[in-house]
Amino acid sequence: MNPMSRRIFVAALLLLTVWLASSARAQGNPPATNSATLFQNVRIFDGKGASLSAPSNVLIKGNIIERISTEPIAAEPSVTIIAGNGRTLMPGLIDVHWHAMLIRPTPVDSIVGDVGYNNIAAGVEATDTLMRGFTTVRDVGGPAFGLKAAIDKGLIAGPRIYPSGAVITVTSGHGDFRQLSELPRTIGGMLSRMEQIGASMVADSPDEVRVRVREQLMQGASQIKLTAGGGVSSPFSPIDASTFTEAELRAAVEAAENWGTYVTVHAFTPAAIQRSIAAGVKCIEHGFLMDDATAKLIAEKGVWLSTQPLPEALRQGFPVGSVQRAKADEVWPGIAKTYELAKKYKIKTAWGTDVLFSQALAQQQGAILASLVRWYSPAEALAQATGTNGELLALSGKRSPYQGKLGVVEQGALADLLLVEGNPLENINLIADPAKNFKVIMKDGRIYKNAP
Repeated sequence: MNPMSRRIFVAALLLLTVWLASSARAQGNPPATNSATLFQNVRIFDGKGASLSAPSNVLIKGNIIERISTEPIAAEPSVTIIAGNGRTLMPGLIDVHWHAMLIRPTPVDSIVGDVGYNNIAAGVEATDTLMRGFTTVRDVGGPAFGLKAAIDKGLIAGPRIYPSGAVITVTSGHGDFRQLSELPRTIGGMLSRMEQIGASMVADSPDEVRVRVREQLMQGASQIKLTAGGGVSSPFSPIDASTFTEAELRAAVEAAENWGTYVTVHAFTPAAIQRSIAAGVKCIEHGFLMDDATAKLIAEKGVWLSTQPLPEALRQGFPVGSVQRAKADEVWPGIAKTYELAKKYKIKTAWGTDVLFSQALAQQQGAILASLVRWYSPAEALAQATGTNGELLALSGKRSPYQGKLGVVEQGALADLLLVEGNPLENINLIADPAKNFKVIMKDGRIYKNAP
């Protein structure tokens, strides 16, 4: 990083620090973890089952669910009591395909815009994300390490973040947002703007892949994200292109596994998916153009499929006549088939949104989850976004930034909880209106919302 870029970066960090401090004073720091909270008379969706429990009581101590009982639980004087009145208590929602730094800026501003402004916008969006009931996100690409630290230290309210750090791509691959004027690339030369801010890193050999993976791990990545094939939003990566070689993918897998974690890859086509599986990749993002043989292979190898019911509004957001719109038109018809294949072969299927560059679409996060009822029952859809997604997060092992069980309501699990007005197993659309229907939002034992 040259001296001018370094000064800009430092100034941006100082601006972010000042804003975070003033924001905390304005809305109040997140309350200290309650010594104890008791939910009385709730019906529990545990993140796994197909029905609600009998009327129950749930005791939280610190940030852990200590006891669940259908019998009354005595409340000590210091316990905060929340009357459930028969409402539904369920795990906090988890989105495992999120880009915290890429929701509010435009595509251009995300790369060349002011870093300080982008961080502030991401902080505001993080608070909104939590208040939509999403207590955890897996960030699969972008410079989210600072945002995560600010949330974890209580400077600003937001979800738990499982960060991948920069997307690792190849020259002209999905995630390479450089301009043609920045070519040719000199290996070992000056980093591009997108690399300087930690959005994407280009790697064109197994050795370079190892370096870039280790750099993300050094910064605190809980998993590693590579792009194994072309993508919609990138200008120079055809959908049918297979990008990394198997040796390059294997180098990433080896480096990640040496740190006790895993690699997930963006991949649409059978060729990109199959090559990734051969290299030892544990999770496929999207998979929208896969065929029967590839779906069967995913199931046989026990590989995860992290896929998304992308809304039509996202496709329509790309201008008619643009390269991105043409690629979106090619990909979108495969979404339904992907879900059908996932069900046919009983693939381990996680859920996410992959919202990009649209605050309005981010506000539909719960509605996008609810749209899964096209293929699943409400209980199955909610289980994907809670207990199942929690199992995927557990693949990070000791690289998980939050040790404890997520996505379930059970004794010993982390206390990320929602109190819902009504029964979302009967009406999943309740989660599409969190402002109205989420009466309590708790993350890590802290109450961020407590409405009558």
